[in-house]
Amino acid sequence: MPIVEDPDPRRSEGSDPDGSDPFENLVLDEEFVKGATVKEQAGRTRMLAARWKDQPPVDPGARRTVLDPTPARPRRRLRRAPAPVDAWGTPRRRGRDLRAPLFVLLTVAVLLAALNLDGLRDWYRGTQGGLPASAPSVAPETARPASAPPSLAAQTPTVDHPWAGSPAEGWPAGPGAIELPPAQAVGAFDADQVAAQLKLVKDFLVASNLDPAVIAGGRPETALDLLDREERDAAVRGLDHPDGTADATALFSRFDPRDAIPVGDVRVLGRMSVEGDGERGVLIHTDFSFVYALRPGPEAGRPLPGSKPSASARPAAPQTSAAAKPVGWTIAVAEEVGGSTRTARTVVRRADTYRFYDPARYRTNPKKINFAEFRGDVANTACQVQDGFYHPYFEQFAAPALPGQETPHGPATDPYDRSTPAPVPDPGAGPECGAISRS
Repeated sequence: MPIVEDPDPRRSEGSDPDGSDPFENLVLDEEFVKGATVKEQAGRTRMLAARWKDQPPVDPGARRTVLDPTPARPRRRLRRAPAPVDAWGTPRRRGRDLRAPLFVLLTVAVLLAALNLDGLRDWYRGTQGGLPASAPSVAPETARPASAPPSLAAQTPTVDHPWAGSPAEGWPAGPGAIELPPAQAVGAFDADQVAAQLKLVKDFLVASNLDPAVIAGGRPETALDLLDREERDAAVRGLDHPDGTADATALFSRFDPRDAIPVGDVRVLGRMSVEGDGERGVLIHTDFSFVYALRPGPEAGRPLPGSKPSASARPAAPQTSAAAKPVGWTIAVAEEVGGSTRTARTVVRRADTYRFYDPARYRTNPKKINFAEFRGDVANTACQVQDGFYHPYFEQFAAPALPGQETPHGPATDPYDRSTPAPVPDPGAGPECGAISRS
C-alpha cells in the first residue's frame, strides 16, 4: 500500500522555530543528574499515593506506614516466644523459671507459720522486748561464775523446742558435760588412785542423774552398786519407803511417768574439784545443775497424794536439805494431755561432797562411794510430796487461787544462778517453799 508522505512535517515539541533541536548538545552525565532539583517519583509510588488519597491504608500494628511515621506499639502476644538459637541454629537452653518453686516455698512457709502460732508469738515478743531469743553457748565451768545467766525473751517451750527461753539452751548436754579435773597425788593416794576416784564420782553422777531409764522412773541399780554398804542401805530405804527423813530424790533424779515424761537430752553445767582431807583421805567436791525438759504424762494435772494446796503460779523453791522438798501447789485437771506439746523444765542443783577414806586407817572399800555433805535445791517440783519422784508443774493445768490457800514465801530465786553457793541444809528449819523467777 503506498504511503503518503507529509508534505509539511510537524516540528518536535520544544524545538526551535527554525527546526533545530534545543537538547542536541545536552550531555546527561553524572554531575548533571546529581544537580537536578526535581526528581520524578517512581510509578508505583504515584499509583499508591493516588489510591491512598481516597482509601488510607490500615495500620497492621507491627510496622510503620508511609503516611504515619510514628512507631506503632506492638500488640501483646499470648503465644510462647520462639526458642533462641545460636549462630549455627542450635537451640539455646532457656533460663529456669523460678516463679513456680518460689510460690511453692511461700505457700509452705505460710502453712508452717499457721501451725506454729506460739513460735511466731514468742518471736514477736523477743523482737519487741529487745531481749535475745536464744541463749549463748556455754562451756563447762572451771570456776564459779561471776553472775547469773542473762535474761532471754519469754518463749513457750514445746516438745519440738523444749529449751526455748531457757539459759540451758546453750549448756552442754549429757555425760560429756561432766569434765574431770587433772588428777594429782593427794595425801595417801597417788595420781592414778585420785583419777580412779574422780571417774567413780562421775559414773555415779551419770547413773543417778543422766540415765534415761532412771529419769523415766526406773530403779537406779547401777548407781546403787557404786555406793558403800551403809550408803546403799540408806538409798534403798529412800527408794522403797520414802518419807520426810529419807527420799530417793536426795540422790536420784526420777520423774513419775504418770505425770511427767522426759523430752530430749539433759543439759548440764558445773564443775568438780579435789581436796585433801588430812588423815581421813580425799574429798571430791561437785557442783552441777541438771535441767530436765518434760511433757505432761497421761495423769498430769491430777491432785498428788500428800500435797498441800498453794496459790503459786510459779512453784518451786530451794531444797534446803537432802530429804526436804518445796511446798506444793494446787493443780487441776483442765484438759486431756493427749496431743499437748507444751512442756515444762525442772532444774536440779546438786553440790555434794564425796569422801574416800584412807584404807590403811579405816575399814572401808576404797572403790565405793561415801558421802561427806549434801547441798542443793530443786526448782519446779511439787511441794511436800515425798514419794521418790519429782513432780513438775505444767502451766496448762494451773488452777485459780482460792481463799486461804498457802502461798510460797520469800523472794523469788533464779535456779540458773550459779554465782552463789548452794544453800546449806538446816535440819531444824524443816521444808521451805518459795517461788522461782524462771525455769
